[in-house]
Amino acid sequence: MKLGIIGRPQAGKKTIFEALTKTQVDAAQRKETRIGMVQVPDERVNILSGMYNPKKTIFARVEYLLPAPAEHAKESAKEQSIWTQARDCDALIHVVRNFKGYGAESPTPENDLKAIDDELIFSDLVVAEKRLERLELDQKRGKKPNPEELSLLKKCHPQLNQDKPLRELAEVASAPVLRGFAFLSAKPMLILANNEEEDDQHPQWLPAEQGLMVRGKLEQELSLMEVEEAQAFLEDFGITTSAMDRVIARSYELLGLISFFTVGEDEVRAWTIRRGTVAQEAAGEIHSDIQKGFIRAEVLAYNDLMAAGTYAEARKQGTVRLEGKTYEVNDGDIINFRFNV
Repeated sequence: MKLGIIGRPQAGKKTIFEALTKTQVDAAQRKETRIGMVQVPDERVNILSGMYNPKKTIFARVEYLLPAPAEHAKESAKEQSIWTQARDCDALIHVVRNFKGYGAESPTPENDLKAIDDELIFSDLVVAEKRLERLELDQKRGKKPNPEELSLLKKCHPQLNQDKPLRELAEVASAPVLRGFAFLSAKPMLILANNEEEDDQHPQWLPAEQGLMVRGKLEQELSLMEVEEAQAFLEDFGITTSAMDRVIARSYELLGLISFFTVGEDEVRAWTIRRGTVAQEAAGEIHSDIQKGFIRAEVLAYNDLMAAGTYAEARKQGTVRLEGKTYEVNDGDIINFRFNV
């Protein structure tokens, strides 16, 4: 699962990427497209690891992409090369400058926010119009189009023509038949208001349900500290979790992902699945043989384990249960799959 980091020039995209991935690169590499895998913070994994003391503890992970313009592309094609890379992402993180910056003009976050959305919408409009033209031509030649595709594209066109993103049309944004078009404005988006280091206020222009306030430069400095030093810094400022941890957690939610756990002396692990995944499909995340030979899933909710104190006690209390193939896995389920190959 991959999220693309986008935004206007000087918004702080590189700073956010480096804060998220805890990396630093030299000036020569800063013009390159960068990819980083990031561990999803989850206190439940830490607690389960403390209970089982396993040889390995594995957290869920998400991938971040910071696209850079194609080095040898013409100036007019450089921006398009960024959108081409972003189309390959499952969701987008839009970084908006909300700080003055040395030698820079005062920020215009609302204008910048709209400018990027307009670019995504226009790019999608071009794709939709080309496809509709092709379908119309095919119809004239006697070729029957996919009725679902044609119907959905006809809904896309007026939405985009009115400068509205496709993510506002749930039916269109989630339609499998349109997935191949990789519409940019249909992708889930998290907006980050990149504030001054001293500014910890949530901007009025940023809807809480759609975005987060971050102080990118401060978070970048935090990411370079040792764990104990960073923790002491956060405590001094009365902060319980870093903004980057919140961004990573929101990224995970944005992708519609949840975690289930497998536990034991060898390994405690968080497995990533989409919300709504059934038990047999979840088993396939571990191994295809487990999915093929699926018999039952022994399931214990994380909260029930915490209430019982031990797995054995949870079993005595009757909170460990057996579920079949079509059981919809919940976030935090601890699962032991029974299978036969």
